[in-house]
Amino acid sequence: MTVGKRVHDELYIHLSALESLQDDAQKLAIAKAAEIVGRSGELTPNVAKINLRTGSFSLLSYPQFDEEPFPTLMASWRFAAGTSSQPIFRSYIDSLNPPILHRKEKLVLDTDERRHDWMHVTSAAEQLGLFDDPLTIGFRENWTRLIAAKGYQLIGSEFIPLANEVPTEPIAASASSQTVNRHLTALNRNVLSAPVQLLFRHELLSPAADFFDYGCGRGDDLAGLRSLGFEANGWDPHYAPTADLRRADVVNLGFVINVVEDAAERVEALRGAFRLARRVLSIGVMLHTGDISGRPYRDGVLTSRNTFQKYFTQAELKDFIEAVLHREAFMVAPGIAFIFADNEAEQSFVAGRYRRRNVAERLLSAQAAKARMYGRATKRATKDHRAPDVPRTRITKVEQQRAAMQPHLQQLWITSLDLGREPDPSEVSDLNELLGATGTFARALRFMKETFDPDLLHIAASHRTDDLRLYFAIQHFEKRQKYRSLEARIQRDIKSFFGDYASAQAAGVQLLREAADPTLILSACKEAQANGLGWLDGEHSLQLHVSLTHRLPVILRAYVACAMVVCGSMSDVQLVKIHVTSGKLTLLEFDDFETSPIPLLKRRLKINIRKQSYEVYEYGSRDYPKPFLFRKSRFLNEDCAGYAEQLEFDEALEQTGLLNNISASPSTQQVEAALEERRLEIRGMRLARSTSIPDLDQACGQHFTFRDFVECGETQKRLNVTNVPRSPATYNAFYDLATQVLDPIIEYFGSIRLTYGFCSPDLSKHITRRVAPKLDQHSSCELSFKGSLICPRGGAACDFIIDDENMADVVDWIIDNVGFDRIYYYGEDRPIHISWAPEYAADVYSMRLSPSGRLIPRRYGRSQSA
Repeated sequence: MTVGKRVHDELYIHLSALESLQDDAQKLAIAKAAEIVGRSGELTPNVAKINLRTGSFSLLSYPQFDEEPFPTLMASWRFAAGTSSQPIFRSYIDSLNPPILHRKEKLVLDTDERRHDWMHVTSAAEQLGLFDDPLTIGFRENWTRLIAAKGYQLIGSEFIPLANEVPTEPIAASASSQTVNRHLTALNRNVLSAPVQLLFRHELLSPAADFFDYGCGRGDDLAGLRSLGFEANGWDPHYAPTADLRRADVVNLGFVINVVEDAAERVEALRGAFRLARRVLSIGVMLHTGDISGRPYRDGVLTSRNTFQKYFTQAELKDFIEAVLHREAFMVAPGIAFIFADNEAEQSFVAGRYRRRNVAERLLSAQAAKARMYGRATKRATKDHRAPDVPRTRITKVEQQRAAMQPHLQQLWITSLDLGREPDPSEVSDLNELLGATGTFARALRFMKETFDPDLLHIAASHRTDDLRLYFAIQHFEKRQKYRSLEARIQRDIKSFFGDYASAQAAGVQLLREAADPTLILSACKEAQANGLGWLDGEHSLQLHVSLTHRLPVILRAYVACAMVVCGSMSDVQLVKIHVTSGKLTLLEFDDFETSPIPLLKRRLKINIRKQSYEVYEYGSRDYPKPFLFRKSRFLNEDCAGYAEQLEFDEALEQTGLLNNISASPSTQQVEAALEERRLEIRGMRLARSTSIPDLDQACGQHFTFRDFVECGETQKRLNVTNVPRSPATYNAFYDLATQVLDPIIEYFGSIRLTYGFCSPDLSKHITRRVAPKLDQHSSCELSFKGSLICPRGGAACDFIIDDENMADVVDWIIDNVGFDRIYYYGEDRPIHISWAPEYAADVYSMRLSPSGRLIPRRYGRSQSA
């Protein structure tokens, strides 16, 4: 292929260049699919992605392919090999970190006039080193951050150096989430403890609330909060024994009760901290991990420093708190719980657990994406119908007033979208500033309606109506609360979205009925998959990361919430599996889920919603070893932290074929051995080349061992010279030579006979004629005594012959069917020299005898084989 961009086994090609494909059947299938998809909606595909190994293909929609230097993907349609119907659809319109496309000039024909400008952009990116590490650059936010890290910004199609100070506007979001993002990025994450960070995340800690740390230690949390402008105080029996015990809106008892060896004092510490809390108490403890060191003492252990540690389980912590305080403990993370002293605060928190997060941010992001998609097209269509230029007049006073109002109206609009309705004045965080800019609240609302798109508020209202339906569905399992006891915001929501309390409760009951309908569940699972929320296994189950559940269609959120009524908490869970027809939900817990690309399953909890029961399955014993989770990226989303790295790992692992040839539940040793056979190892979140020295009798491809390549030469055999590679990279290179070049040749022609392979410096001393160690790649990646590569080309080379075959015919077939670096052809009945390197050149030379008896390389021509 001279057209298209190849990434692993995937070929990307613009539909305008479809005729350049050689496979007529595939060309026809793609064209037919594009025609069908193009008639089905607003988005139309313009790029095809073809899997060269399986024959499956996807149609991709990049609406701004022509205009954007690195176009953003808005939708995809995935087709099975040989079909043009029933695609799996995925929309990226509301994604905060959608995929983008690089080197788009490769996707079009050479005759395309736009290629020159696009190549200029690619060249500029290369010069800045933006393609040096392609691991995560395929997503918009990662790409933008990388450009900024290089000291540049992308404006139009130009990379512009950043000045000393660059004004930045935060991504549109609620005021609280902006605060959270600012705090967590401005400070080192080790500064604020996990309980305090979770208070921020759940919007329980704001500058309007005062904070008290009961058992503050050296005061790291206090210092961090004070630096952010919070009123924060604390007491500690050792470091701050004379400090006053003060009541506060938010009290933290972080990692205190687990170091108290006296069980009675532990209870008093919990009660004492809770007495100080006006709204909420956060508690953090050490959890039992199964790997505890120390001498048993009372109900814990004494460490080597003579300190005490009581390790809790999640269930034990919840039971302890509720037994002492007689209040419900909300388990929000492993070893961390919230307990509310204020009923309204608890109601708000519970309702918040059933609310979609980042509604305003996603709606505004989707609106901006659509504006980019359609705005430029409209601009082009009206280009020749613009009104003549009018001389610029002075800005009027009214325009100046409107400009001054705009930031406050924007914040009011964001608050409205988060609520799904017009806010009450008490719900506006910057009310005084808003009134100062607009005069009255009613006037501010009127200006907001005139300024922004009302359709967006209707969508937000639909989301919030679903949130309330879910909230009242779950309230059906609890004692019915009186309307006047509900939090003020929930009362306003009921009036705005349902009219009255009875209608709201009826809507919750109706949602429960819908969640029991397998047909509706399956439809919702398909919708979730189309929006990038999980992996749908046929029509059997949808599996996704727990952090994505709040974005599911409301019927699936109700399904999950009903299961939580049975088991209580998902704080230790990473994956959720929704069974479509059986009325069951499975929760999966893994070791090192965030830090391992193939984490190990340690616990599976299967909930039968209909029977209101559950079963727990533990892994890690001899009979039930911990199974690996492969293809983890399936269950994540491009908005998830680390998604790009995980996707890169999964695609690399898929390319190895390992998952097709390994047992269903391999052991750690089997996985390591299977990777070593492919000269690979897992390094962090990457699949990297092996750094080990293998046994010479280890398989090197399908037909050889490493010994075959080091003991095949005539000189080595005759003199029995030690000829063993010292560099792991050499073994990797010969593995690539065997698998990428020799295995395909053997598959087509049958067995081959190696006549020369690896050449160490010791062996090269005995070979003096017709060798060029700095060029021929027989030394592979070995180093000279000076520490530099003997052959700067790297890679690996061998000589071979196929008995009873015309070697010219063999060379011709290789040229057409195999990737290689160099071939030297010596004659129809002579061995050929062939090499492989990662950046292969595909150069072919015919070695001709000169009158002086020297072999001279000349460009190979097919006519020689006639």
